[in-house]
Amino acid sequence: MSYHIVNARIVNEGQVIEGDVAIDDDRIVGIGVAPPPAATVIDANGSFLIPGMIDDQVHFREPGFEHKATIATESRAAIAGGITSYMEMPNCNPLTVTQQELNNKRDRAAKSSWSNYAFYLGATNDNLEDIKSVDPHLTCGVKIFMGASTGNMLVDNEQTLEGIFASTPLLVATHCEDTPMILAAEQAATEKWGEDIPFSEHPNIRSEAACYKSSSMAVGLARKHGTKLHVLHLTTAREMSLFEAGPLQNKRITAEACVHHLFFSADDYADKGADIKCNPAVKTPADRARLLQAVVEDRIDVIATDHAPHTIEEKSRPYAGAPAGLPLVQHALLTLFDRVADGTFEVTKVVEKTAHAPATLFCVQERGFIREGYIADLVLVAPNDQDEEPPILSKCGWSPFAGHRFSHKISHTWLNGDLRYADGALIDGPMGRPLTFDR
Repeated sequence: MSYHIVNARIVNEGQVIEGDVAIDDDRIVGIGVAPPPAATVIDANGSFLIPGMIDDQVHFREPGFEHKATIATESRAAIAGGITSYMEMPNCNPLTVTQQELNNKRDRAAKSSWSNYAFYLGATNDNLEDIKSVDPHLTCGVKIFMGASTGNMLVDNEQTLEGIFASTPLLVATHCEDTPMILAAEQAATEKWGEDIPFSEHPNIRSEAACYKSSSMAVGLARKHGTKLHVLHLTTAREMSLFEAGPLQNKRITAEACVHHLFFSADDYADKGADIKCNPAVKTPADRARLLQAVVEDRIDVIATDHAPHTIEEKSRPYAGAPAGLPLVQHALLTLFDRVADGTFEVTKVVEKTAHAPATLFCVQERGFIREGYIADLVLVAPNDQDEEPPILSKCGWSPFAGHRFSHKISHTWLNGDLRYADGALIDGPMGRPLTFDR
């Protein structure tokens, strides 16, 4: 079909302009030009028209943990949240640590993913040859868990780390926490509280020091070997000293923040408890403030979700048994538009960090911008006029944002030129496509 989106505030490449956008088949065919013949007109009524979010970090749990989530359920939630493309992590079962498992995931996504998709190859202590041989045109990056999290993928062999940083043809994305420090803090907390460790201890167990020790090691290795390094879900003010402010195009070492670390702080553990238990931990209000500042000054390059759902029953356990992770794709953009509404971010900054920057950093072909000839992954963001919260579409059925009224809503989402979400309803259509990378 063809569409003509009129009366929009088009947010793109540092500007907000009022105008119209024409879509024909899967492409943006015009900005401020006559529409294609017989185009369906969508009146934006002054809403923001933005490129769809490219989420560079999600856990959709398939294969192996389908009781928590599936590619189908979570990609539907992503479309409702304005996320048109995602890059999914390897800590499922079996682990995505071989070319065969990468192929298997792509086959699954081709049949069931509502969003466009790509997958990381996971690093282990013994799969360096797999990493060297991966196809850089189809794989978004190599994921290294330098701190243990969900899944058994800790890479703690120094020789292996040197080999990966020295030889991978891809971007290296790291989860940085020091596991020995965390284990020692967990033991001390258990000795003090037994099984009744308060959730407010999570940022002390998953501490600033544990984060900094690991992230500084990763940055040191990248500088030594000239590696293209992307450090995921940073949480502390101290870590910001490791990264440079300025344009993404000039960097080999880049930084990511996640929406929940920009929204919540340690003050929220009293009310939210396990609902905001994640790794790395949500930390102090001062840490959150520094992260927000780092986004504004371009020290943080990308904003993502680290969407990682668990069941309500799993999250209802005491601290030690409650898994870490939050469902976030349906509400991620909305949390950032709250920051636009309160004056923390310019709307152009939100689009830069969620669409332009991941497209540029990962060399995604023909997505992430509103440009003639680019694929039409587009989202309309409107003022929120809803009195009731929309249903949760993630399979887990809960959200850490329960009870919060967002300032904006996602009103429409186009994927590859097809309207897939409108006015609170998902619309059937073709499945998402594999992302391709111009490397």
